[in-house]
Amino acid sequence: MTTDQLMARARRLWEELATTQVRFVPGRVNIAVAPDSKLSPAGWIGVVALGDAAIVTVRSERAERLVRKHLGTTPVGAVIDATVIQRLLPVMNVLGPATLAYADESGFRTSATGTSPVEQLASDHPDLAHPEALAGEADAAEAGLTACDSPVFAIRADDLIVAAAGYHTWPRRTAHIGVLTAPHWRNKGLAKAVGAAATAHALANGFLPQWRARVLPSQRAARTLGFRTLGTQLSFELTDP
Repeated sequence: MTTDQLMARARRLWEELATTQVRFVPGRVNIAVAPDSKLSPAGWIGVVALGDAAIVTVRSERAERLVRKHLGTTPVGAVIDATVIQRLLPVMNVLGPATLAYADESGFRTSATGTSPVEQLASDHPDLAHPEALAGEADAAEAGLTACDSPVFAIRADDLIVAAAGYHTWPRRTAHIGVLTAPHWRNKGLAKAVGAAATAHALANGFLPQWRARVLPSQRAARTLGFRTLGTQLSFELTDP
């Protein structure tokens, strides 16, 4: 699949998640009112930029007027810059930015890092509580291992799971990959190993793997596996307009 084809699939996915008729238009930032948008947490403003186009969803007409006034003519690259957003708007909280990367069969590279065996578990396996407890609530929630629709692929050390990955099925046959590594076991290639297993499973079942990453090590792991970074997601919460 070409990069243009991957881009087209990614854009259709996020247009559907916006839950309104907003579209990616080259060179433009399109803003729409979408109370049920899945581009951000409930009540927040969601921004997704893919290539040279961006869409923004807001929850009310009042917020839409404020956001359009300050972001309507802002360049696409600037609307995913948290510093710019905080300078232009009354922002209370920011989530992201996070890169959005995608893989297909032609570009995917399995990980040969290390010799630790990767085992397959059900997403409700009780042993997954160990890496979640070590990683902390925020990282565990981002990975969402115990809510995965797929099997979870894990690596153990001393009989305890220290790294695991699975995926959630999103619209348009997208597999949203979640990876979690216990803090003391990071930077050892384990995320690549379990992430590769989850990605291979997704591709074998006809899904488009998506890897969202806020931190550089996760972004590097995705690139190593052949994911192509196509865009960025950012969410922010306004103070009362």
